[in-house]
Amino acid sequence: MSHPRLTFHGAARSVTGSCFRLETGHGQILIDCGMFQGSKTEKELNYRPLPFAPEKIDAVILSHAHIDHSGLLPKLVKHGFSGAIHATPATVDLAGVMLPDSAHIQEIEVEQFNRRAARRDRGTVAPIYTLADVETCLALFHPQAYAAWFTVLPGLRARFWNAGHLLGSASVEIEVSQAEGAPLRILFSADIGPDYKLMHPDPEGPSGLDYVICEATYGDRDRIEATADRRRTLLCEEVRTAMHPHGALLIPSFAVERAQELISDLARLMAEGALPSIPIYVDSPLATKATRVFAKHHRELEEGAVLMQGLRSRQLHFTETREQSMALDKVQGFHIVIAASGMCDAGRIRHRLKNWLWRDEGTVLFTGFQAVGTLGRILQDGARSVRIQGEEFVVRARIRSLDLYSGHADGTELRDWIKARLPIRHQVFLVHGEEAAMAALAERLKGIVDPGDVVIPSLDAGYALTPTGAESLDETVMPRLLPQQVGHMDWHNDVSRLLLQISDELRACPDEKSRGVLIRQLQRALVSNDAQRE
Repeated sequence: MSHPRLTFHGAARSVTGSCFRLETGHGQILIDCGMFQGSKTEKELNYRPLPFAPEKIDAVILSHAHIDHSGLLPKLVKHGFSGAIHATPATVDLAGVMLPDSAHIQEIEVEQFNRRAARRDRGTVAPIYTLADVETCLALFHPQAYAAWFTVLPGLRARFWNAGHLLGSASVEIEVSQAEGAPLRILFSADIGPDYKLMHPDPEGPSGLDYVICEATYGDRDRIEATADRRRTLLCEEVRTAMHPHGALLIPSFAVERAQELISDLARLMAEGALPSIPIYVDSPLATKATRVFAKHHRELEEGAVLMQGLRSRQLHFTETREQSMALDKVQGFHIVIAASGMCDAGRIRHRLKNWLWRDEGTVLFTGFQAVGTLGRILQDGARSVRIQGEEFVVRARIRSLDLYSGHADGTELRDWIKARLPIRHQVFLVHGEEAAMAALAERLKGIVDPGDVVIPSLDAGYALTPTGAESLDETVMPRLLPQQVGHMDWHNDVSRLLLQISDELRACPDEKSRGVLIRQLQRALVSNDAQRE
């Protein structure tokens, strides 16, 4: 191989599924191997074969433990990978609770899906991987410290830079030795944390690179300037507005880090008297386990002592068993529930939403990014009714957003982060963002990076990293999804909207006769469609 090759197998024109394959004359490595989230079309990629031979991957470098970066590692192992997985020590510990939880969720959801499929005489599916696959995967982890070079393959070394995004998160710097001249230097930003991130320092990184692969999740947004005090003030206002004698505040939250940040701020507001004593229920077994990891590493965090104070609050309660979770539906008086998942597309938050969405006394507060096609994004965009696990629910609860707990830098911070990496000799690849976000970040980079050197790759696109710049590879395999199928609503979303619209129209009919007319019109449309297919 004359030049290293970089192929984008995930987080390409979408936010999730981070997976980048780097091929060199020394071997092949992956940077991340994450799970796809968002629309069902994208999530189905998790069940399809990997677009490369797992047994030919020599090593993996994992930037951090979030499932959209780590969630397909056990699948990689299940299908033949047996090399080292390099990560920071905190990432190793977090992966040790997150990946088993992922396997458990898959087993439960596949069981539920197959039960529904059997009733409808449809085919069944198997989990992407099992707990046994996770255990085999975890045995391959190799902890690596920040800022220390480590050898990945002969002729290829890497080091981690604190990304300020999550406990243990890192940007990945890679050097590939070449037959002539200096090593090729590549930097993968992974997820970059914002300024004033609770618990973390500002993100770090080297300068003077050949290629940079940068995330663009919030490339089209500018957050309000908010100090830690301002963030807590705004949270306090949201809680006070949500307070109802017979109500609840639901906070869909990623179980790792965001849940711990919210616990810290809510407990502090109560301790200072800004809020009355309010029961806080963390309805997530994963959050419970992850909180123990945070406690173990609290000295590595900027506000670790504050976190530990929050964890000792008498108002804080963790639900681990299914029975404890179900009992939350019977809690009397105003209370707060923090439950995963953060985008409402899995986990216990869906059960809490089924209990509260249709009630005026409920409030749902989003505190992070909601990907296109997820239930969280649909609610955030103002849906009046939604379908959850096949059931229809009218939305009467207040839907609110407070974007100060996101783990991602905004557009201005991303531009400044890239500027601090200069000089960049060749291309900047924008990944991990929806099309509008990446286009906006590309516009922000004008004057910093030549517009011709900003590349927005498609899913499964490959590039040769030459000494004079990146060259697109014509022989790249066919993409598993076309660009219009990535980062967009899909036909599953359209069907849900149609069913809700039909239900609304039928309810609006004044009598049985008009309902019958509408039903026959729909039936004739379906019959006509069948005839056209034949």
